[in-house]
Amino acid sequence: MATALREIEVKYRVVEPSALIRALAARGAVFSAPIRQDDQAYAANGWTYGQSKAGAAFARLRTENGRHTFCVKRPLENELACAEHETEVLDREPMHAAILAMGFYPTTRIVKNRRTARLDDMLLCLDEVDGLGAFFEIEVMVGGDRSATEVQQELDRFARALGVELARSTETYDSLLRSALPVGS
Repeated sequence: MATALREIEVKYRVVEPSALIRALAARGAVFSAPIRQDDQAYAANGWTYGQSKAGAAFARLRTENGRHTFCVKRPLENELACAEHETEVLDREPMHAAILAMGFYPTTRIVKNRRTARLDDMLLCLDEVDGLGAFFEIEVMVGGDRSATEVQQELDRFARALGVELARSTETYDSLLRSALPVGS
């Protein structure tokens, strides 16, 4: 039986995106043009913000350039280390209805402009998230039983070696957006 892959990432708030782009270009990374992503996040009925995400299932419905994808993630060791399953869907509205029928409820809408680059086995994402600002993500797909924390430490060392001002975040965009809402919203 093949070992399941896990998506493991680190995320940073970026002070000066142009400095980050220059630092990565010096290492051979070339970013794509920005692509607008419109994501609706979902949580399983019974889960609420403030509870641990580890072991819970979360869904996402993304539209990008008229193409729709459905994804289910299950955080393992932490929010940024997930078992992930993703597929393209033909129509967003019937998929939204199906997600609700599967026992999920909509949580947060995340809209961003994303630029991507590849460097070795890393997917580099520079995001301008509506309502939050600029973020840098480094993602890798990992098989086997390697510790997510160990992988995240390696990715963090790479990010710190770039020599640009970055503030690490251990939260997902939906949690960050929820935290940015005015009290009582």
